Amino acid sequence: MVGRPPDRSYRSLRGLESTASTSRVLNLAAVASQNAADPDYRAAPFFKAASLNGAVLVKHRLRADEQFVFEAPRQTATKLIIPFERTDLSLGGRSLFVGQRGWEDMLCDLRGDWEDEARDVRLLEAIDELPSLDPFLMREHLRRRDFKIASCYFAISLADVDRMQRFVAGEISKLVDLAYGGKSRGAPNAGITKLVTLLLSGEDDDRLDPLRVTLGLEGDDFREGVFCWKGFLYYKWALNSLWPELRDVVAELTEIKVVGPRDDELLVQVKAAGAQVNQAILGQVRQVRDTLQVYDDAFAELTQAGNPVAFRSFLLKSPRMFVTLGERTGTVSHIASFWRYRFPKGRPLKVELDELSDILQDFRHGLSGEDKKTRKLARPPPPPLYVDEPLPGPTREEPIGKAV
Repeated sequence: MVGRPPDRSYRSLRGLESTASTSRVLNLAAVASQNAADPDYRAAPFFKAASLNGAVLVKHRLRADEQFVFEAPRQTATKLIIPFERTDLSLGGRSLFVGQRGWEDMLCDLRGDWEDEARDVRLLEAIDELPSLDPFLMREHLRRRDFKIASCYFAISLADVDRMQRFVAGEISKLVDLAYGGKSRGAPNAGITKLVTLLLSGEDDDRLDPLRVTLGLEGDDFREGVFCWKGFLYYKWALNSLWPELRDVVAELTEIKVVGPRDDELLVQVKAAGAQVNQAILGQVRQVRDTLQVYDDAFAELTQAGNPVAFRSFLLKSPRMFVTLGERTGTVSHIASFWRYRFPKGRPLKVELDELSDILQDFRHGLSGEDKKTRKLARPPPPPLYVDEPLPGPTREEPIGKAV
């Protein structure tokens, strides 16, 4: 008797139908269905072409057989997917990569509308500049580029915005004293709140002039530096929030049980891959923390030693560092959000072997940045890292075992 094939809907567009956004995905179809009656949604749509406002945007890790469509090698690209049917994403759709050869002509065909075509092209190019689709950073980046887009497209809860503002206030309180001579209009806390609001608003305000003078930056250098500084603060805050979720993933990878058809050789390799993924997650977090430490050290030079040179140098270099930081944080954020989407809290941690193999292969691919021509773990086999755990017996339900 042939067993029922495992459900792979979570890997298709259908799995995104109720999800508005993650660090890697912006589902405009879901935003449309959830906000169709919102006047703000109708007044300030994401794209000017209605055909694009049911699209799905994905920060996609390019594989080796996808590189040929670009003039120069790149690791990630922004993928635009136009579903054949907005109400049933499982039917698939047409897609293109922003920046691939001839992509603007392809976009014109997908839009089916000549109105404001240049604006939609600029919007996609702006999104392609970002390392991830984190709603907060995307909102601020697009605001800096003068795109007027309804807030419902950026799924940031008011509670998260409030927590972010409090976190930033705590970070920069010493800078307020340094840049503004310890003086504020009103209570000291009010001065900090005003500066935080200005920094997070993305507006070019002359009330930031003391900060410009302190940092010794002008014009585009100041605007770009402040944006990337805001990005570092965002990722620092995000990592604090993300770390408990990642610890859950690491723990659950050691507890998840394989059910259904068995392949003993693949099971051994999946066990090893689970260990590698856990170690890679922890390594990725360490790299993020190391990059954030560069910021912390430079900021300490400014606020504790009163030396703005190091922080000015950091801000000038920050755009390049910001991209790497965003990619690394986005990778582990995707792992945490996808894992919880696939294995909700309170549900049994059970999965068929082939499906777990696919999941771990995707995780390994993202964490390593390697391009794989095959999705299976069978060739070449990863080194056996489970040195302290005996192989399970031939049962139909078994835990994967310790991974770290």
